[in-house]
Amino acid sequence: MNLKNLIDSIKVKKIFGNTDIDIRGLSYDSRKVSEGDIFFALNGAHTNGIEFADQAISKGAVCIISDTKIDNCKCTNLIVDDVFSCMSKISAKFYDYPDKKLTIIGVTGTNGKTSITYMTESIFKKLNIDIGVIGTISYRYANVVIDAPNTTPQSLDLYKMMSEMVKLNIKYLIMEVSSHSLALGRVSGIEFDIAVFTNLTQDHLDFHKSMDNYFDAKKILFYSLSVNLKNNKKFAIINSDDFYGKQLLEDSNITANKISYSASSKTGSLFCLAKNILLNSTGSCFDLESSFGNAQINVNQIGLHNIYNILAVFCICTSIGLEFIKVVDCLREISGAPGRLERVNGSKDFSVIVDYAHTDDALKNVLSAIKNLNPAKIITVFGCGGNRDKTKRPKMAKVACSMSDFVFITSDNPREEDPDEIIKDIVVGAKEINKTNYRTVADRKEAIKQAILGANKNDVVLIAGKGHENYQIIGRTKIHFDDRETASEILKNFR
Repeated sequence: MNLKNLIDSIKVKKIFGNTDIDIRGLSYDSRKVSEGDIFFALNGAHTNGIEFADQAISKGAVCIISDTKIDNCKCTNLIVDDVFSCMSKISAKFYDYPDKKLTIIGVTGTNGKTSITYMTESIFKKLNIDIGVIGTISYRYANVVIDAPNTTPQSLDLYKMMSEMVKLNIKYLIMEVSSHSLALGRVSGIEFDIAVFTNLTQDHLDFHKSMDNYFDAKKILFYSLSVNLKNNKKFAIINSDDFYGKQLLEDSNITANKISYSASSKTGSLFCLAKNILLNSTGSCFDLESSFGNAQINVNQIGLHNIYNILAVFCICTSIGLEFIKVVDCLREISGAPGRLERVNGSKDFSVIVDYAHTDDALKNVLSAIKNLNPAKIITVFGCGGNRDKTKRPKMAKVACSMSDFVFITSDNPREEDPDEIIKDIVVGAKEINKTNYRTVADRKEAIKQAILGANKNDVVLIAGKGHENYQIIGRTKIHFDDRETASEILKNFR
């Protein structure tokens, strides 16, 4: 594709060099540049893409797009205000606007995104309908599975994957849409058909600085539904029991058809309500009342938070036109996400459960679900990530120490912070509520070991915070560490 045509709708501040050249590919990683590529010099947290311009050129880049001029650049150099936005627009055109050929479902919120995408995928598989999934654990479509470095990938990667899905005749894509991706423009320009809002609780304030900013980022997804080049029905599926969800339902700037879901009351003309909820150690059941039909639902998922996830999944499936009775039948055997209330095999007389809960609200939900198992004691292991929102650390301690019989406070992904200092921040919360039922063990493996060795018959050991993750980030180094593997090894060797 000719560079001049690729950039004809993009505001370019300055052009240095020839634009009448053939473009064979796109890249923002200088290590992956091929002959004939455009290289996007993105600014990162620790580096500036301009630093890798020479490497990109040596590997065959014929154009570099940056926000400042590159001195002595040996190829065409385009200067733009926003390289991220430019990359999104060029990627869309280069890959022939694949989002216009897919039905795209975006799921956003603090908690529940991964579970909802996995559950939706589970139903589609049972109905033999192909669907692509992009989210926290992996990006997958057809027989392709790619480990996910980010919940929502860069726009270039998104458009490339969507293009491949279209070529494989996949019609649907469900995507976790993080607040970071919305604020940074990673999904800018993508035409979504359905947007789902799960909830909003404190998280990522290291990035957003305030809950208002965090919420404003989430709103972007719902406002984008007003773009309708596909000329189809758009749906905003919103948890009406959430404080911020109520605001979205009342927001006149959201022009899509709004569907509320709730475990307390119905809101609006399109709704989905769970009534007469019964929770137990093996699953949940409830009466479903909705604009699409009524039914009794029995599922193998535990916890009230999973009822909300299932309501969202039901709304997704019925809003795109799947048959009501078939969706209800599939819900009865729905599969959850890895690392979400996942049991570790190896113990006969007590349970070890791994979960991704890394906010106070998520931890509260998981511990509430575990209480329905009627354990003799709950022993919780958790930590908090470094270089992230510090204000949630004491809040998590308050939840853990209030709802557990004993707590091991340990490391999560300390990154560039001192693990002991993170633990000190966490302990503040326990002290504020006069709790002493905790022990600090900075080494995560040792903390897990002590928790398992201290468990007795009918106890539950909850290892929270990392879930599916198979790594730990210490400094800037990522090492292999999997809570499930660690727990399994301890059970095998010491119990």
